[in-house]
Amino acid sequence: MIKKIVLFISILLANFGFAQENTASPYSFYGIGSARFKGTNDIINMGGISVYSDSTHINILNPASYSNQLLTTFQVGMTSSFYNLNTTSTKEQAKKTTFDYVVMGFPVSKKAGVSVGLLPHSAVGYRLKSDTRSVDGFTKQYQGKGGVNKVFLGAGYKLSPKFSVGMDFQYLFGIINTQSDVLNQNIIFGSREVNESTVSGLAVNAGLNFKTKFTSKLDFFSSLTYAPEAKLNSDNTRNVSRVSALANGTIVPASEDKEVNVADSKLIVPSKLVLGAGLGNRKWFLGGDVAFSGSGNQVNRFENYSNVSYENGVKVAIGGFIIPKFDSFNNYFQRITYRGGFKYENTGLVINNTSIKDKSVTLGFGLPISGTFSSMNLGIEYGSRGTTSNGLIKEDYFSINIGLLFNDKWFRKTLYN
Repeated sequence: MIKKIVLFISILLANFGFAQENTASPYSFYGIGSARFKGTNDIINMGGISVYSDSTHINILNPASYSNQLLTTFQVGMTSSFYNLNTTSTKEQAKKTTFDYVVMGFPVSKKAGVSVGLLPHSAVGYRLKSDTRSVDGFTKQYQGKGGVNKVFLGAGYKLSPKFSVGMDFQYLFGIINTQSDVLNQNIIFGSREVNESTVSGLAVNAGLNFKTKFTSKLDFFSSLTYAPEAKLNSDNTRNVSRVSALANGTIVPASEDKEVNVADSKLIVPSKLVLGAGLGNRKWFLGGDVAFSGSGNQVNRFENYSNVSYENGVKVAIGGFIIPKFDSFNNYFQRITYRGGFKYENTGLVINNTSIKDKSVTLGFGLPISGTFSSMNLGIEYGSRGTTSNGLIKEDYFSINIGLLFNDKWFRKTLYN
C-alpha cells in the first residue's frame, strides 16, 4: 500500500511542480535565477545544515550520508511561500506554491547506499516596471519565468565506522523565458523582446562525514562537501515585435513576432565548499554549517548591466532538533521531533554597489506515523532578502512547507513454508 501511495504522490508532485513559476523574487532576474533547493523538509527546518545524517532520512546536501541507509527511504516535499515586496515608495504582494523534491535512497550493503532524485536547482519568476535602467521618457517592464532543474544519482560508502564518503552526479536542465517591453510616452508604438534559453549541463558534488564518540552519551559530527564550478550550455532564441499600451495600461502586441539571431552562451554555477560540525545523540542535536561559494564568471543570459556584479558568497547556518522521548508508548507528543534553525547569507549578488543578504529563522515538527519509521514533516520559515536602500527591493517572505517520508524494506526475500 505504501508503495502505491509513494508512486501516486511522486507523479502528482512532478506534474504539479514543473508547470508553474517557482518563485516571486525580483532577484531571480539575474543569472540563472534564485537558488531553490535548501534541503529536504527536515533539513530546511534546521536552518539548512548539512552536517547531520541518520539512517531514516536522506540528507541530499551531503552524499556521504547515503551510506547510513538501513531501509528504503522515499521523501517528497512542497512549499507555499508568501512575499511582501517593498521599495521606498511602493509595496506589492505575491504567493507561490511549489514542488520541492522527490528523492529515494536505499542500502546496497552494510557499508554502502544509493540515492536518486529530482529537484529544482534555481527558479526565475519576476515582474518589474520602470527600474533604474530606464531613461527619461521611457517605461520598461520586465517579466520572467522558468528555471533550472536537477536530476541526480549518488552513492555513499563507509570507509570505517567513523568515516563515510560519497558523490552525486547531476544533470541540470531547464527552460528560462524572459520578456521586456519598452514604451515611450511620446510615441504610439513600443518594442517587445522575448528571449528563451534552453539550459543543460553536468555537475558533481562530493562529501565526507566523520562521526565519533565525544562522551559515552554524546556523539561528535563533522562534515565537508565540495562542488566544483560547473558550466551550463544555454541555447538562446529571440523574437521581437511592436507593442502598444491601452488606456488602462495593458500592453498588447501591435505586430507579428520576428525572430532575430542571438548567440548561444555559457552560464556558470559557482563552486561551493561547506564545513559543518555538531554534537548530539538520538534524542537531540545541535550543529552548524559555514558555506563558501565562488563568484565565478556569472553573467545574465542576454545582457550584462553595469550596476550588477558578483562576489564570493558566504552562508552561516545553525540548527538542531529535540525528541523528548522517542520510545514513548503512551504520549504521542513526546515522540514528535521538534526542529529549529537560523541562517545568514551573503548571496554573492551585488547591485548598485550593495551586497544582497538573505536571513531567516525556521521551526518545524516531525510527526511520526504510528507503527512505522515513516513521518510527516511540517515547518515554517520567515526571512528577508535585500534592502530598500540604493533603489533596491526588500523581499520579506513567509513559507509553509510539508514533507512526507516513507521508510520500508522494499528489497527483501519472500519466504515460503
